Amino acid sequence: MPKVLISDTMSPLAENCFRARGIEVDVITGQSPEELAAIIGDYDGLAVRSATKAKGDIIAKAGKLKVIGRAGIGVDNIDIAAATEKGIVVMNTPFGNSVTTAEHAISMMLALARDIPQANASTHAGKWEKSRFMGIEITGKTVGVIGCGNIGSIFADRAIGLKMKVIGYDPYLTPERAQDLGIEKVDLDDLLGRADFITLHTPMTDATKNIIRAENITKMKDGVRLINCARGGLVVEADLKAALESGKIAGAALDVLSNEPATENILFGMENVILTPHLGAATTEAQEKVAEQVAEQMADYLLTGAVTNALNMASVSAEEAPRLMPYMKLAEQLGSFAGQATQTAYQEITIEYEGDVSELNVKPLTAAVLQGLLAPLMEGVNMVSAPVIAKQRNIKISEVTSQNSGAYHTLIKLTVRTESQTRTVSGTLFKGTEPRLVEIKGIAIDANLGPNMLYITNRDKPGFIGNLGTVLGDAGVNIATFSLGRASEGGDAIALIEIDGTPAKEVIDRVCGLEHVVMVKAMRF
Repeated sequence: MPKVLISDTMSPLAENCFRARGIEVDVITGQSPEELAAIIGDYDGLAVRSATKAKGDIIAKAGKLKVIGRAGIGVDNIDIAAATEKGIVVMNTPFGNSVTTAEHAISMMLALARDIPQANASTHAGKWEKSRFMGIEITGKTVGVIGCGNIGSIFADRAIGLKMKVIGYDPYLTPERAQDLGIEKVDLDDLLGRADFITLHTPMTDATKNIIRAENITKMKDGVRLINCARGGLVVEADLKAALESGKIAGAALDVLSNEPATENILFGMENVILTPHLGAATTEAQEKVAEQVAEQMADYLLTGAVTNALNMASVSAEEAPRLMPYMKLAEQLGSFAGQATQTAYQEITIEYEGDVSELNVKPLTAAVLQGLLAPLMEGVNMVSAPVIAKQRNIKISEVTSQNSGAYHTLIKLTVRTESQTRTVSGTLFKGTEPRLVEIKGIAIDANLGPNMLYITNRDKPGFIGNLGTVLGDAGVNIATFSLGRASEGGDAIALIEIDGTPAKEVIDRVCGLEHVVMVKAMRF
C-alpha cells in the first residue's frame, strides 16, 4: 500500500481523500529540514503547501518517493530539477487560487481607495476622524493591469463590473484576447501614464523583476495607487517608499514583500500603505479546493500511474509513457527554443508530425510543445494548463500528421506565427531516444541542446567564428558543442553553442558587438 506524508497544514479533505482511496497517510507538520530528511525515506508521496522546503538535501534522502504534490501553484519551495533527476513527479494545482487572488486584489484596491484599514484603526481608538479620511471613487477610474494571464483577466472582469476602465500591459496578450476581455491593450509606458490604479499580476521573470522602480514610477500619473498581490520582487521597495513620501504615489496595497515572512520592512508604519501577510490564496474555498485536488492527483498517480498537472512529466497513461517519453523531451525542447527566441504575442502555432511520430497519440506531445513555448513567459505552466492558457489567449493551434517520413524517419516541426514574424524549428530523434534540432528558420543544423546555450544569428562572413571564439575565450567561457548552419554562402547564418554555465551580461554584450552579428540570445534548457 502506498504511503503519503502531508507535511504542511492543509484542509482535512486531503487526508480524507487519501484514506478513501486506500492510501496510508501521516500528517506531520512543522518539521525542521533535518527532521523531514530523517523520515522522508519511508514515503511514496509528499504533499506540501509552501512551508516545507523540498530541496536537494530532502530529495536525496527520499529513496521511495515517487511524487511531490503542491497544494497551490507556486513551486519555489520544490527543487524540480533534483526531483526530475531522481524520477520524482512534481505536481501542482495551477488554477485553484486564481479567483481568490483576484478577489483579494479587488479588495485591496477598494480598501486603498477609501482608506478603510486606517479609518478602522482610528475609529477603534475612539477618534472619529471623519474629515481625515477623504477617499476617492473607483467608478470611471482607469486601472492598469500588468500581466493579463489567468488572475489578471479575472481581476479585469471584476473591475469592469465595478464600472472601471481597464487597460492591460502584457507582451503576449493578443489584440483578439484583449477584445474578448473587454480591455484596451497598451504598452507599459502608456499604462503607467494613464492609470489611476496599477495592479500587478505577472510572474517573477528577468523581464518583470523590479518592474516598479524609480525609472518607471516617474512615468506614472501623480497620485496613482499601486496594488501588488503577485510577487514581492516586482517592486523596488526603497523606490516605492520614496514615491509614497513625496506623494507621487498616493498609496500602496501589498500582499507580498521582497522577503517573507516579513518581521521588518522599510514600508512598515507608513500611513498610506496597506499590508497583508500573503493572503492572496487564503480563503476556505481555495484551500479546500487545492487540498482535495492535489490528493486526488497524487492518489491517481500512485494507484494507476495516471499523471495530471505535472510540472516535469507529460500527462499520459502508464501504457503510453515509455514510448512517448523521448518525444516528450524533444517536443518540449522545440517549444522552449521558440518561446525563448520569440518576443511578441503568439497568434498561431502549427505542429507537424511526420513519419513514426505520426502514429502516436500526439495530443500529449502538443501539450509538451505548448508547455515549452509558454513556460518562459509565465509561471505555473504545465502540460495540462498550457493548452488552456493558449486557448484563453486566442492562440490558434493546428496539428498536422503525415506518415511520409521525408529525410528523417521521424520529425516534429514547429511553426510559430506572431504579430511580427513567423519562426520554424524542427527536430528528430537519433538512436530512437536522443533529441536533436535539425532546422531553424529554414536553415539546416545538427544540434543537441544542453542546459546553457547561446543562439546567434549572423551574416555568413569570414572571421566571425574566430572572433566569437576569442570573445568567449577571453571571458573564460568554455564551449561544449558548436553547431553551425547557413542559408547560402554569404547569407543568413545561425550558430547554436553549448557553454558551461550561464553567460554574464557583459559577455552577451561583447558578442552582440561583433561585426556581422544580428542577434544573440542566451537560452536555458
